[in-house]
Amino acid sequence: MIQIIEFASLVIIISASGVMSPGPLFAANITYGLREGVKSGIKIAIGHSIVEIPLVILLGIGVFSLEIFPEFKTVISIFGAFTLFGFAAIQIKTILEKNQGISEKPTHGPVITGILLSALNPFFIIWWITIGFKLISDSMIIWAFAGILIVFVSHIWMDFAWLGITAYLASKSKKIISNRNYKIMILGLSITLIYFGITFLIDGIT
Repeated sequence: MIQIIEFASLVIIISASGVMSPGPLFAANITYGLREGVKSGIKIAIGHSIVEIPLVILLGIGVFSLEIFPEFKTVISIFGAFTLFGFAAIQIKTILEKNQGISEKPTHGPVITGILLSALNPFFIIWWITIGFKLISDSMIIWAFAGILIVFVSHIWMDFAWLGITAYLASKSKKIISNRNYKIMILGLSITLIYFGITFLIDGIT
């Protein structure tokens, strides 16, 4: 039991590098958090988990490998870039429409956003097939396939906690910002998504 706790602590510390790093999922989470609060953060985390669960299992059984599909990074990077451009365009269109304020809900759900911005994020997948794969491999040496569960449980709660808390804090900030400043904030977040889209595209092409 002590060994499991020690390993889980290691997973938590290392996972912080991926969970808390700024990225498109975090920017989208703030956008939804401003409108829906902690519920949107949980929904985005659910979407993120839908992608993460099969990925972790595939890594555990050794199916997902760069040797099997070496071009995956290019494909994911390009598709991810256009997904971010599309998401940013929808956000900008929303704030430019008349009578669109903080209380207005987006036309696309946070669960779908969580799925897309995870599945089409090359940096998320690369984290798992490098750092994450090392953690899974180490755990399976000791606990066999149960090690996959230990790694996943130790990691996934951080996604829910981080996305939920940041969405909650974003929702509280809307009480102190005007509708005009809200639109400026959404525009800024949309530009951030465009920036990440450009980096994805450059990364895929090069």
